[in-house]
Amino acid sequence: MHFEEFAEGNSFFHRLDPRVKFITLVPYISVIAIMNGIRLPFLALIVSTLMASLAGIRTKSLFNRLIVVNAFVFFLWLFVPFSYPGNAVFHIGSLKATKEGFLYVLSITFKTNAIILATIAILGTSSVLSLAHALHHLRLPDKLIHLFFFFYRYISVLHEEYTKLRNAMLIRAFKAKTDMRTYRAYAYLIGMLLVRSFERSQRIYRAMLCRGFKGRFYVMSHFELKRSDVLFCLLMAVITCVMGFLFISKEWAWKA
Repeated sequence: MHFEEFAEGNSFFHRLDPRVKFITLVPYISVIAIMNGIRLPFLALIVSTLMASLAGIRTKSLFNRLIVVNAFVFFLWLFVPFSYPGNAVFHIGSLKATKEGFLYVLSITFKTNAIILATIAILGTSSVLSLAHALHHLRLPDKLIHLFFFFYRYISVLHEEYTKLRNAMLIRAFKAKTDMRTYRAYAYLIGMLLVRSFERSQRIYRAMLCRGFKGRFYVMSHFELKRSDVLFCLLMAVITCVMGFLFISKEWAWKA
């Protein structure tokens, strides 16, 4: 499993200070999340798409990530239009699909993709180690940073353990079906995965203690704020403020 696929590159976004990335991204996606209507989320989607294109991210990999996210959004398109009050567009039996429901889901779709694209373009272009380092400088609790870092570091190890256990089941002619035997087999698999994860975490912790770990990670290099970081921070502040102003403006407010 490779989680730092987008961190490989040399674009403007790859060279940004990770501290600046967090400071600029959080307000930006927060404003997007509270937006309503169609026009502002669509504007945010255009801005985020522009950032993703400037980051030099491979289109195929980017679309693969968006497909996964939009697979969940797809279910909203199936249910929300039939449960949202408003003017009917069509009927399926006693169910009524409303225009306001479709607009509501369209707004969610725009916002979801805008947030994902911005997150990939800004945070995805940095390594997990540098992001954890930046979170430390931003005074987040060390335990939270350690959880974030170790989750990334060992999620691939857990996946390897899962693959071994699943292959062992397949070698024993296991075939998944909709019956109790299959459910029981998957329950054993999850249980074994938890037990092995716990045992491995204990071995790793003891190994870290043997190497003098005292709850802190020491790094040899430190961040240096550049002029381009300041300019990007100012640009994102302007974009975020403009979008926030447009959001509270009655001219852009969406009326259902």
